[in-house]
Amino acid sequence: MLENNTLKKFTTAQFLNFCLGFFGLQFAWQMRIILSGPVTEGLGASPFIYGLIWLAGPFTGMVVQPLIGALSDKTVSPLGRRRPYLLGGALLASIALWIFPNSADVANWLQNLTGIQLPALTALFIAAIMIWIIDACVNVAQGPYRALIPDVVPQEQHSLANSYISLAIGLGSVIAAGTAPFLKWAFNYQMSIPAQFIMAALAFTLGMIWTCITIKEGKNTTAKEENTKVEKKEQLSFWQSLKDFFALSPEVSKICTMQFFTWIGTMCMMIFFTQYSVHTIYGVPDLSSASAEISQNYAAATLSGTNFSSICFAIFNLICFVVAIPIGILSAKFGNKKVHIISIITMIFAYLCMAFCHNLKLVAVMMGVAGIGWASICALPFAMLSQYIKKGTEGSVMGIFNIFIAGPQVFVCTLVAWFINKCIINMDGGLINYHWEYTFIIGAICLAIAALITNSVKEKE
Repeated sequence: MLENNTLKKFTTAQFLNFCLGFFGLQFAWQMRIILSGPVTEGLGASPFIYGLIWLAGPFTGMVVQPLIGALSDKTVSPLGRRRPYLLGGALLASIALWIFPNSADVANWLQNLTGIQLPALTALFIAAIMIWIIDACVNVAQGPYRALIPDVVPQEQHSLANSYISLAIGLGSVIAAGTAPFLKWAFNYQMSIPAQFIMAALAFTLGMIWTCITIKEGKNTTAKEENTKVEKKEQLSFWQSLKDFFALSPEVSKICTMQFFTWIGTMCMMIFFTQYSVHTIYGVPDLSSASAEISQNYAAATLSGTNFSSICFAIFNLICFVVAIPIGILSAKFGNKKVHIISIITMIFAYLCMAFCHNLKLVAVMMGVAGIGWASICALPFAMLSQYIKKGTEGSVMGIFNIFIAGPQVFVCTLVAWFINKCIINMDGGLINYHWEYTFIIGAICLAIAALITNSVKEKE
């Protein structure tokens, strides 16, 4: 790694090149968020099973990202420290993105190939494996990507760099979520789910390739020298690394706890919003065990609910995109803490409105309001933590910090999903539905706790 005082300030063009890979990553991730529910429900997944499939994200985040982050700190290769993981994660994820929506076809192909009658849930099992691969690869790329910031960006531009990543997250998500609804509105063309996933795979791969080509990490000999020094001193275990992480400052524990509750609140919406749109807003009953005839009767409403979810996510991320840079500027002037608290409060307000009012226009507007909080969540906690990072440990620190993003998702995917699975609504004809809106109430409570903890954090002058 280059010494921090030798790093040149990034130009706007360099920041745009830097964040294009994250644009592709978020594009793919947004497709996975919006469409994984309809795909897995169509393959027979109940709300609780869907939650268990979502465990792929947090488990791979807690295990894969810390390991990959630490490995990237020590990696010596012609491509540099971080780029092998960025490229490898993107390429493997692209394959899984192509297979996932075609899981039923893959199951049929395997059955024809082997001549063995496979269980009915084989397609769901294949889809779950692909979700795990996608999430693992996203985490393989994400940790080293965040760690690349202190490698190539001067300290005084770290908040701005994270804001540009927020911009990329917002723009990638807007285009990913908005493409299919736009084509339907403008040309009356309904893009198929497999086609949307192919689009996501291309965006992820090409965006990451562009960033790896345009952003240079510096001479790798420096990294090699640092690795040698580390190896001579000690080989740290994960638990020692975790201990050292919390020893950085007493404020680190507060930031991690804040991040934990923030991401419970965030994922309550992220994981279940499409189901909320389809089943609560459009009144479609649970179709995981419904007959083909019943599913067909609700096909139009299901498609409308999915498109509405995509539109709402597009609005949500458009606002994130619009306010990302202003949030970075405001945080530099007023401090990360104040701006983050205000942003979280706006998200709480939006959640409560959506929990108690199911009007289409209001929900769409409130998703835009929630996008303000999302822009802050994507940038400011990382900026707050970066004040305490020691040189040469960037990948390890960001990998460990990701535990407090991934861990909350386990809570949401298990306990919250289980709770929703118990909140049954009996409908006419023996059909059932669920109180998906309850996820917003749980999310609002957790975000309120996060705001209170944020207020107790003492920032460096």
